[in-house]
Amino acid sequence: MLSPYYQQHADYVSISREQGCRFAKCVADDYNPLHDKDAKKFCAPGDLLFSLVLDRYGISERMEFTFAGMVDENTKLNFPEQPGEEFDVNHGEKVILKVKRDGKTSKCPTLTNSLIKNYVEFSGAAFPHVIIPLMGKQEVMINPARPMIIYESMIINLNNIDIKSPSLEFAEPSFEYAGKRGKITLRFNLLENGEKVGFGEKHMVVSGIREYCQSTVDDLIAFYNERKATLKPA
Repeated sequence: MLSPYYQQHADYVSISREQGCRFAKCVADDYNPLHDKDAKKFCAPGDLLFSLVLDRYGISERMEFTFAGMVDENTKLNFPEQPGEEFDVNHGEKVILKVKRDGKTSKCPTLTNSLIKNYVEFSGAAFPHVIIPLMGKQEVMINPARPMIIYESMIINLNNIDIKSPSLEFAEPSFEYAGKRGKITLRFNLLENGEKVGFGEKHMVVSGIREYCQSTVDDLIAFYNERKATLKPA
C-alpha cells in the first residue's frame, strides 16, 4: 500500500513532493500546508516515515518513535539492513528518526497494513477536530497566522502480536503549556473483536500559543475545511 508514496534507490529511500502530498491527503486525510507539493518549506508527513518503518521491519509488541529531523524532497533516507532493538533512520550523518522496539515481532502484512491505515487516519484527524477544542478548554489557541505543531514522538504497546486487524479508538487526550509553548498528548486504544489489545500515544509540541478567540477559531476551521474541499484528490 505504500509503494506509490516513496522511491527506493540502490542504497536510500526518497520521498518526492508529489508523493508526500498524496500520502497526506489520500491516506492520512491531513491537510497541513507543510505537506502541500508547492509549499515553500515542504515537509513529508512524519506518519509516512513511521509507516515505512513498520512496512520494512514489522510490528513489535512495544515500539517508540522519536522524530529528530524534517524530511523534504532532497532527503536521502538510510534504513539499516539489520537493525537491533534500537536504531536510527538517517540522512547522511543526520538522525531523522530514532526507533526503539522490544518484545516479539510480527511481519504479517494484514496486521501491518491495518495498523498503518488506522493510525494515520487517527493522526490526520487530530487537527482541527481534537487539538483546537483541547486547547480551548484552557482558553488558549494556536497562532492562526503560523500554526506550529511539531510531531515529536509516539509509542505503541501491544498485549500480543497474534492479531490481524485491530481497530483504533480515541482515548482521553491531554494538553499542558507554559507561556507560548505547550505539549499535546493524543491517546488511543487498539481493539480486536471488541477487546482491548493495546494502546498508544502521539506527542506533539506546539508553539506560538495565544489567548483564545472564538471568531478566529471559526475562521481557522472554515479555512481548513475550504482547503480540504478544494485540494482533496479525486
